[in-house]
Amino acid sequence: MNKWKRRAFVIAALAMPALLAASAQAETWPQRPVKFIVPFGPGAGADIGARLIQEKLSARWGKPVVIDNRPGGDSIIAIQAMLSANDDHTFLWGPSGNFIVHPYLYQKLSYNPDDILPIASFSATVLSVGVPASLGVGDLADFVKRARAEAGKFNSAAVAGITELAFDYFAVEAGLTFTKVPYRDIVQAVNDLAEGRLQVYSSSYAIQRPQREAGRIKVLAQMGRKRAPSLPDIPTAAEAGFPALEMEGLVGLFGSPAVSAELREKIGADIVVVADDKDSDTKLNATAQTPTRGGAKEFAEIMARQRAQIANIAKALDLKPTR
Repeated sequence: MNKWKRRAFVIAALAMPALLAASAQAETWPQRPVKFIVPFGPGAGADIGARLIQEKLSARWGKPVVIDNRPGGDSIIAIQAMLSANDDHTFLWGPSGNFIVHPYLYQKLSYNPDDILPIASFSATVLSVGVPASLGVGDLADFVKRARAEAGKFNSAAVAGITELAFDYFAVEAGLTFTKVPYRDIVQAVNDLAEGRLQVYSSSYAIQRPQREAGRIKVLAQMGRKRAPSLPDIPTAAEAGFPALEMEGLVGLFGSPAVSAELREKIGADIVVVADDKDSDTKLNATAQTPTRGGAKEFAEIMARQRAQIANIAKALDLKPTR
């Protein structure tokens, strides 16, 4: 046996215990209740999604699945709770956008974003751009033309996150300037939009829907790659001619480094199986979410694309952490 074969043999021998341990972990998991930590309160879109498959997962795994709502702190409270547990029975369920943007917002983070590992994609929150109905614009191109003609006269809501980053990038690419009004309460922002105190606001469609249905705001575009099945009458920003405004509101399950790659694959596959349900899809569409199912590998690929997209936007905007 030459030295290269001996080296390969030694490496394989050293790796074998870890591989066997990972396999045993996946085969015997779970040994106790499984916890999904949600960074929002009950009734939020991500919370609804988790509860849609809670009982099905409990039946499949033979152990209870517990939903633990930990709202606040820009999702950092929930993230730290998951990472601090550092075990293979505690997970984070929520949108990827909540933590992908953190390195570009915070000068010093209390956690390592690389420790948040994708396990399964479940849905995409429909993101949209709305304006007051009283503004009288017909579509996104009409709004851009109007905003250019009245440069500096329009207010936009500033609510930190991927929607704001995407909107800011769109504004730069389209040559638009807005006075940004900061908000902590996103509901107040959409109320101000309806009253005409704001001229444009990007957020989840679920937040804008009540005011749209009341006829007080007009939703100009969806920000996803494709039109949501529940909103066939609203074009995507790309269809409207502004691809810079594209952003996906990805929602799924994440784990800590304590969860082996093999176990992540198993859990992700289980979620894809139990989520394949027309009734669940109908309920998701009703809450302005679109089913987007995928296991650990598929979710990791989608996440990598979104990270690259956010990095490109941050570079284009010359974004500097200020918190």
